[in-house]
Amino acid sequence: MTNRIHQLFAKKKGNILSIYFTAGFPNFNDTLPIIQHLDESGADLVELGFPFSDPLADGPVIQQSSQQAIKNGMTLEILFGQLQKLRQVTQMPVVLMGYLNPVLQFGEENFINACAEVGVDGIIIPDMPLSYYRENFEAICERKDISNILLITPETSENRIRIIDEVSKGFIYMVSTNSITGANKSLDLQTAYFNRIRQMNLKNPTLIGFGIHDSTTFRNACSNSRGAIIGSAFIKHLEKNGVSRDSINDFINRIVE
Repeated sequence: MTNRIHQLFAKKKGNILSIYFTAGFPNFNDTLPIIQHLDESGADLVELGFPFSDPLADGPVIQQSSQQAIKNGMTLEILFGQLQKLRQVTQMPVVLMGYLNPVLQFGEENFINACAEVGVDGIIIPDMPLSYYRENFEAICERKDISNILLITPETSENRIRIIDEVSKGFIYMVSTNSITGANKSLDLQTAYFNRIRQMNLKNPTLIGFGIHDSTTFRNACSNSRGAIIGSAFIKHLEKNGVSRDSINDFINRIVE
């Protein structure tokens, strides 16, 4: 079967909405219901965070959700157990996002095998060096058809972006700012960065993340990429409004209005 990320970008040319949330938050058993409600509400892709005690790139909202998930008892091993039923509730592409330390504890090959077994389509590990990926993950990711999603920022050099574009197999996560998640509430100052990336004519599509939180920032991101990633704003919504289908549908409708 073709990787679902590739299928999505082949089928939908713009306005792709990717939603990030932390597995095991707000409650231990919320992960699959949230994914199902996102699918039913019109999201295109899910980035599912596996919690870690020291999430360096994450802002306070995602850090707090990670701490709560750990307190709830969520681990990578338990998450893979919950995801055994993933493909019974959705055919959306699902990407696991988290830090390298828990993956190393789980075992690199075990991690990729488990992703393939439950139907996860890609991984995002922001603190994994590119050289480490090529030496320890690339071969098994290609064998199991798991996309490795890499990040670029306004400070990433053209040479490194070209290398990332060559190594990437799904999309490139285009970070809108040099700050942490949840920052950069206005994307207006990033025009030169967005234009620079567009003019490079990368082979991989891009999605913009960090600071996307409403319909205005979503439209702005979509005008400069194939779509956008929303994390902190969705986690805040879950905390305030709950995880019901109506709650999640309301959030999605306000973003894509």
